[in-house]
This record gives sequence, structure tokens and C-alpha cells, in this order.
Amino acid sequence: MHEERTRVAIVGAGPAGMLLAHLLDREGVESVVVETRSEEYVASRIRAGILEQSTVDLLREVGLGDRLVREGEEHRGIHLQWTAPGQPAGHGERHHLDFVELTGRAVWVYGQTEVQKDLVVAARARGQAVHYEVDDTALHDLDTDSPSVTFTKDGEQHRLRADVVAGCDGSFGPSRSAVPEPRAWERTYPYSWLGILADVAPSTDELIYAWHPEGFALHSMRSHTVSRFYLQVPNDTSLDDWPDDRIWEGLARRFALDGWTLETGPITDRSVLPMRSFVQAPMRSPEGQGRLFLAGDAAHIVPPTGAKGLNLAVADVALLARALVAWLREGDVSLADAYADTAVRRVWRCTHFSWWMTTMLHATGDPFDEQLQLSQLRWVTSSEAGATGLAENYAGLPIGF
Repeated sequence: MHEERTRVAIVGAGPAGMLLAHLLDREGVESVVVETRSEEYVASRIRAGILEQSTVDLLREVGLGDRLVREGEEHRGIHLQWTAPGQPAGHGERHHLDFVELTGRAVWVYGQTEVQKDLVVAARARGQAVHYEVDDTALHDLDTDSPSVTFTKDGEQHRLRADVVAGCDGSFGPSRSAVPEPRAWERTYPYSWLGILADVAPSTDELIYAWHPEGFALHSMRSHTVSRFYLQVPNDTSLDDWPDDRIWEGLARRFALDGWTLETGPITDRSVLPMRSFVQAPMRSPEGQGRLFLAGDAAHIVPPTGAKGLNLAVADVALLARALVAWLREGDVSLADAYADTAVRRVWRCTHFSWWMTTMLHATGDPFDEQLQLSQLRWVTSSEAGATGLAENYAGLPIGF
């Protein structure tokens, strides 16, 4: 068995794992990353596209913001739209919420794939050790001062010994399952999103969140020439039932507004995304004194309605990096001991906001729900207090909240 030694073994080479490695390296703490998938697969996964102000500030602070500032798009807010049952097509309402005016904080459109590219470039430049395409990853001795990660690469067995293991390997990696007797909370929603990428310039200056009796729709974007759209669809929807014409017709109906036109173009990617909320605790294992720390999707999942997923992972690893640097470099364990409780408070705040946005905007077919949702939308767009609450959560709370 090949033996390797490092200070922090990071399981998962997505944005959470690679950002943690970057933050640790800046403070002189060595790490090694292991990843089941190929580098190309990880880099091409299409995920979130909205960055909170705190995420942007952190990336710029640690030298990862040059291309973001150059190619990303800063947005002041979002549009909320609804068409009440029985209203003619095009006679709905659309209201702009200006986050900067309400909270002094903006958001940025910059895809997770772009963040991943920046992290990989930075990792190569500093010589970061990353083992891609490994098999049989397992975590050992997490309740001792000598934890390790074993894996198989190119048919050979490896053991990576470390002081700490950081589980950044998502929902299906070994880190989540390595927590003994976890507490878990889950909510599965009775609808999914059909998401597409299209080679067409955005038809809007800001994201449009649209409530419609047929179902929710979201107009997002990736650049000046590429747009991202989502349609609420039933669970277990097959992409075969949604040819291009049906997708564009559905989007046009749900976004319809007099004096506004939805531009269409070639669809380059499509997928169906189930909607789920999940939180697992503790985020340190064994609880209290263990050497495994969870971050990102390994500990929590939120529906994408509130644009929290990637941003929540960034907040996790920002806290975790500070804690590990203080512990491993300075011998101060206080931040490490507080990590699980501090991180999970933000997790629940973002979980609540994501649930709130999701339940406010998705049609259920229940007339009582319809009236509650429309009342909520009218309140948010007419009350400064309501608008500020949405803006504060959407644009992001300070890291460490």
C-alpha cells in the first residue's frame, strides 16, 4: 500500500474541497485532495450560477476574483412576477426588488463551472496534490489523532494519513455515511425543475422569478449570450416528453407580460432536478472531539430557489479553514470545537429561506395555497420590511452569521 502524509485530507474536489485547499495553502497548511470523478467531469457539472456578496468578497480577497470581476455580471436584485388565476395572458404583475438599495449588497451571475475553473487553475499554479478518479474511498480512525483515508488508484491501494479529514464529497460520498448515528432532517417537494441552457441573449436585465397557475418559471443567465431557464414540472418527468417547442411555449406562457418578449434560441443542455431539503448533524464526527469535519452538500442540501447551495458551501469552508489554521498552526482548538454549531446555524437560516422561496413560488393546484402565495408576493413587493427580508437573505448574510 502506498503511504502519503499531509495535515488535512480533503475528500472531494468540487468547489468546497478545492476552495478549502486554497484557503489552507494561503495560511501555510498542507492538504491533499482525493476525488472519485475525473477532473473533466467535476469541471463540467452545471450547477449554481448566483454568487452572494459575501462569496464574491471572499473570492476576491483570496486572489480568485480577477476573472469573476472581468467576466461575471453584478446584479442589483431580482424581478418577482405573478399572473393570478383567471387573468388573461400578459396581464400579470412584475416588480423589481433592488437589493443594493435595500441592503447595500448585490449578487453576481457567475456559474459554478467558472468558479471551479478558477480553483483548478490556482491549484495547478501552487502545485496542489489532487488524486482524481480514485475508487473504494474509505475513512478510518476518525476518533483518534491519526485519521486516514484509503483509496484505490490505477489498481493500487493508497493510504493518506492526516491530522484532520474534511468531507467535501457531496450527498453520495463516504464522508456523510462515516458519521455514526447522525441526526437528519429532510423535506422532499412534490415537484421538480426542468432546467435548460440556451444559446440566446437574456431577455431581462435581472433574474425573473415567476409564479403562474401552471407552475413556477425562472429566467436566469450565464453570460451576455447564454441564458438559463427553469420550469416547474411533476416529479419523475421524462425529458422525452419535453421537446424544444414545448419548453419554449411553456416558458412563454409563464413569463407572458404585455410589452415584453421572451427571446428563444438553440437549447444546448437540459436536465430534471428534484427539489429537496436535507440537513445532517453533527458536522463534526465523532461529535465534539472527532477528526472528520463535513462541509457543503455532504452535510446539507437546499432547493435551488434561493440560490444558496454553492454559497452555503463557501461559507462552510471559510469557517472551517479558519478553524483548522488556528488548530493546526497555532494549537488553538476553540474555533474547531465551535465549527459544527456555528456552521449549522447558518445552514438552518439558509434552509428556511430556501423553503420559504420555494413554497411561495411553486403552484400546488390547491386554491387555498394559491391565495396564500399571491398574498405573500403582494406583501413582499409592497412592504419595505418584506422586501428587505428577502433581499438580506438572498444577497447573503455575512460569513460567520
